[in-house]
Amino acid sequence: MKDFKDFIGLSKFLLKMCYHKTIEQFIIMKEKYIKTSFNKEKLKKKGSSPKRKIIIAIMLIFFAFSGSFLIYYIMQISLNTNTPMVVVVSGSMRPNLLEGDLLFLKGKDPALIKNGTVHGKEGDIIVFDARGLSGWMAPPSEPIVHRVIAKKYDGGWFFMTKGDANPSHDSSWIPESRVIGVVVGRIPYIGFVKILLTDLGLLIPLLVIISALLIISIVWDIIKGDNEKGKDKKKGELIFAEKPSQDEEIEEIEFDFTKQDEF
Repeated sequence: MKDFKDFIGLSKFLLKMCYHKTIEQFIIMKEKYIKTSFNKEKLKKKGSSPKRKIIIAIMLIFFAFSGSFLIYYIMQISLNTNTPMVVVVSGSMRPNLLEGDLLFLKGKDPALIKNGTVHGKEGDIIVFDARGLSGWMAPPSEPIVHRVIAKKYDGGWFFMTKGDANPSHDSSWIPESRVIGVVVGRIPYIGFVKILLTDLGLLIPLLVIISALLIISIVWDIIKGDNEKGKDKKKGELIFAEKPSQDEEIEEIEFDFTKQDEF
């Protein structure tokens, strides 16, 4: 009889141990599964590998530059001219236009271009290319911005121009084929940066350097961010690894409790 009671007590003890151990393992596995699933979901949300992020960053920069060219192309179409913007590089149109002013141009039917007089300022301001024209001793490489003071038709339209600050008009007629556009708006002084960089020959190198620095900065931020994520992940794993020790303490308490039940 005593052996039977001992057998029953031992069976109860083993069943309780199995029950508590199974529950404990289930809780640990559940926490581990939830943590793993959460990490996977978190990684999916935060993105993919650093290489992919770098490629995306470079593509974004490429699209940013492409976007600026697209805007310029749209301006060409909407303003009906191949050169919708120019910068004033001389003081020949003072005080109405100053060096560094960014001008917006619009294509216009030559027959509709308004002409003024030598002393008047009611004529349209046009931008034209004087390179290769007779009568110009040393035409600048940049387009010229002058006011129309007279025009004539001889198989095509020709324009006589003059700078508002110049004492006399220009020395030759400008054919309509050389007219780039009519000035329709301006932003003061914004073109000074372009003038300075062009004079120093730094415009293209500076654009290349800025683009390179931008790419390097983005790549560095991505790599640095991934390293920090790795450290946080390791730290989280260490904290999670301490949890079983707390469960062991609970198991010991439960084990002692079952012992007391047997008496």
